[in-house]
This record gives sequence, structure tokens and C-alpha cells, in this order.
Amino acid sequence: MSETEKMMAAAVQALESKKAEDVKIINIAEISSIADCFVIASGTNRNQVQAMADAVEETLGKEKIHARSIEGYAAARWILMDYGDVVFHLFDRESRSFYDLERIWRDGKNIDPKSLQDS
Repeated sequence: MSETEKMMAAAVQALESKKAEDVKIINIAEISSIADCFVIASGTNRNQVQAMADAVEETLGKEKIHARSIEGYAAARWILMDYGDVVFHLFDRESRSFYDLERIWRDGKNIDPKSLQDS
């Protein structure tokens, strides 16, 4: 398992510990230079979305992995966490539906988050 996969596995586990909904991973390495993967998840309200971001930041921080930038935390409708090769998009339900990143990045390869836990 690569370091990126280990990072995503730990982050997905952190998201799930906060009851994140519909966690998706899209590998965009072949179609974009922005990042290798997007991790997309949603929560039911502002507090949950912030808790999800806090859990990712704390979990990865323990591994000495720190975000390059975090945007949108205060409003918590869409929190973007840039970890270089992996970018996390944490949404409330309404914003996730509106922006529909899964459709925009449909040419990327979907990765089953459970496959990272099995490795």
C-alpha cells in the first residue's frame, strides 16, 4: 500500500468515525494535475461537517501529515482540505448535490473506500 493510500485509509476511517455519509474516492491522476485523488463526503449539518474536517486533520496530524490549506471551515457548507496528492471535499448535503463533483470528475476512476481498509 502506498503512502497516499495509507493516508486516505486513515482519513476515511476518521470520516466514518464522525458518521460521514456517502464517502467517495475519485482517482483523477490520469486526467488532471490538481491532485491524484479527491475524497468526497457529506454531513447532515454544519457541526458534523466541521467535526469531519477536525477528525481528518487530527488523524493525519498524528502521522505528521499537514494540510497545505483548508478553506470553507467557518461556513462549513463545503470544506476543502488540500493535502497535495489528495484533496478532501467535505460538504453539507445541499452543497454536495449542487456542486456534484462526482459528475464533473466522472472521467476519473472510482476507488472503493473499503478496498483501502482491506489492504
